[in-house]
Amino acid sequence: MTQRIFQPHPQYIQPRSNKATTGGHSSNANFKMQLASALETTDELKISKHAKQRLEQRGISIEPSQLQQMTAKVNEAKKMGVQDSLVLFNHAAFIVSAKNNTIVTAMDRTEASSQIFTNINGTIIMD
Repeated sequence: MTQRIFQPHPQYIQPRSNKATTGGHSSNANFKMQLASALETTDELKISKHAKQRLEQRGISIEPSQLQQMTAKVNEAKKMGVQDSLVLFNHAAFIVSAKNNTIVTAMDRTEASSQIFTNINGTIIMD
């Protein structure tokens, strides 16, 4: 009895053409530019649901210019290693998670004067 053994012909697989391997310098430079751009972008602070409730309950408003100033200062503090901060304005105090770019809670300054703030590692005083 004759038994046939199937032996496939060897197939050669061509590697895919990839820009990263063929044009490494331009792709690498492009990646570096995108990374630098992403690191430089400053996301505006988000306001948590809890903070929105406190703002409404306590009649505290934040002007867009104040939010921009707060965002800039929190980003500056983040570069210094601050993760959670107390941000003081003349009219209000905010607890901000720099790590999450989020305003966690808000209170007016009279209420804030009787509080003890814990678990923060930075304070930002705004005019």
